[in-house]
Amino acid sequence: GGPRPRPGQEVSVKALGALEDGGLVERDPRLTFVPGHGDVVQVCMRGDRPGPGSPRGPPRPNPHRPQALELGVPTMELGEVCLFLAAPPYGYGRPGRQRRCVRREPDVPPEAPLLFEVTLLEVRDDPDTQRLPPGARLRLGAQKRERGNFHFARGDFAAALRSYRLALRSLDGPGVAPPGPQEEEELREQRVKCLNNCAAAELRLQRPGAALASCEAALRLSPEN
Repeated sequence: GGPRPRPGQEVSVKALGALEDGGLVERDPRLTFVPGHGDVVQVCMRGDRPGPGSPRGPPRPNPHRPQALELGVPTMELGEVCLFLAAPPYGYGRPGRQRRCVRREPDVPPEAPLLFEVTLLEVRDDPDTQRLPPGARLRLGAQKRERGNFHFARGDFAAALRSYRLALRSLDGPGVAPPGPQEEEELREQRVKCLNNCAAAELRLQRPGAALASCEAALRLSPEN
């Protein structure tokens, strides 16, 4: 077979997911993510329990998928087809999946195990976030910060902190071109939000020193924060 994904590499898979009765609840011809970055979780972004500093607004769907894929795909070889039986904590968990979150897909009952058929289509190096243009860095940073807010709302503060730090990594650095004045201000504002989020997660993890350092870094960027 082909090579297995290495840490930090981006993968694309074809994924089908079904309930025990055979009802198809997942169909994605090409799902792309980076294993280990917390990408593959079901997120109803801006939902009922926003993370710290999350903007208010109506729930909107997010294309992320259950964590079983993130754990299983790194064990696969390129071109391989595997079946994964996902226990509820690695699928949609205790609440299941409701149509109000994903309107175009069937509901998943609470505590439902799922069976996935996954084909590993492609493995490639993760794009260097430091070389993205400013607009792309802002979008990537916002995506990872929202993912951190989901983990925070779920009570997984270590995963939230990891996502906030990945968001900061996306926002930092010179990129392929210098940002304009408006983009520079937006990058600064997003960094401050991420640092505040880091501090909140670090406090929940009983790391007051790290939380203080995050707050001080935010104040250096925005003294009025």
